[in-house]
Amino acid sequence: MNLKKVNIYVERKGGVSITKKVLLFCDPGIDDSIAIMYTMLDPNLELVGIVASYGNVTQDEATANAAYLLQLAGRTDIPIIVGASEPIQEERVTFYPEIHGEEGIGPIQPPSNMVYHIYPFDTIRAITERYKDELVIVDTGRSTSLATAFILYPDYMKMVDSYYIMGGAFFVPGNVTALAEANFYGDPTSSNYILQTAHNLTLTPLNCTLYAVLTPDIINDISKSNNIYAFMMEPIFNYYFEFYKDSMPGIQGTPIHDLLTVMIINNPDIVDYTYYDAKVIEETEARGMSYIDLRPTSKKGKTRIGIKLHYDQFISEFKRVMLS
Repeated sequence: MNLKKVNIYVERKGGVSITKKVLLFCDPGIDDSIAIMYTMLDPNLELVGIVASYGNVTQDEATANAAYLLQLAGRTDIPIIVGASEPIQEERVTFYPEIHGEEGIGPIQPPSNMVYHIYPFDTIRAITERYKDELVIVDTGRSTSLATAFILYPDYMKMVDSYYIMGGAFFVPGNVTALAEANFYGDPTSSNYILQTAHNLTLTPLNCTLYAVLTPDIINDISKSNNIYAFMMEPIFNYYFEFYKDSMPGIQGTPIHDLLTVMIINNPDIVDYTYYDAKVIEETEARGMSYIDLRPTSKKGKTRIGIKLHYDQFISEFKRVMLS
C-alpha cells in the first residue's frame, strides 16, 4: 500500500496540521456508525483508516458497513483494514440483531453490489509508521484486533500519541451482564492486555457513555439538514431507540457510547476523570467485569477513566459537527 497516494483533507495553521489523525478500530453497529459519521464530518479530526472487526456484527458485515459510510462521504481513499473475526477464547460469538439490526445499521443495508477494496492487517503498521506521534488510536469495539496489533508491532504501537477505548463499567451495572460491559465481556483477555500495555490511555466506560443520549428532536434536526448522512439518521435512531425503550423504560433517547469516545479527543472537558490502573476479570460469572482498587492504601495509576458526562457540552459539540 502506498500511503503517499491517499488524498486527505488537512486543515493547517502555520504549516503545521492541527487535525488529529485517527485510526479507528470498530465493529459498526449503530453507535459505531454514528461515531464514524461524526469523525468524517468534524474538521478537526482526520480519519486515516478503519480496522473493522467482529462484535456487534460479523467481520464481513462490519467491513461492508464501514465501506458504505465512507462511500457516502466520497472517501474511498481511506483504507478499510480487515480485523479479527472472533475473540481469543474459542467460544461462539454472540451478535445482537435486536439492538443493531441483522446487518448492523438498523434497517439500512449497504447495496448488495457495492464494490470496495480492503487492506491487509499490516496496513496498521504502515499507517503508524507514517504518522507516528501524530496518530490517535480509538477502539470502540472488542479489543481483539488492537491487542493483536500490539503483539505484532510493539515498537510501532509505542510511536502512537494516545489511545481511547470504549469499554468497562466501574461500580455501575453492566449492559451485557449485571457486571460487565459488552466490549470487555466480548474478549476480556484482549481488554486486559490493552489496559496493561497501552500508554496515554483514556477509557470511556458506561459510567459516562450511558448518559451520552441523543433524543428524537436532535435527530429530527439532523434529518432535515444538509448532512450527507441525514437520510439515514432517523431510521437507524428509531431502530436503536426501540431497543432502549424496552431495556431502559422511561429513557428519553438512546446512549451513543462510541460517539463519546471519539468526541473527547478534541473535547476532553466534556467528561470528568479519575486515574487508576484498571483490570478486567476473565473467568467465572464475573467475566468482563472491570474494576479498580479504591482502598485508601492503593496507589492511583496512569489510565484516565471517564466517570461523569457533562451532557450540555456533549450535545453542543454533536450539533456543532452534525449540523454545520
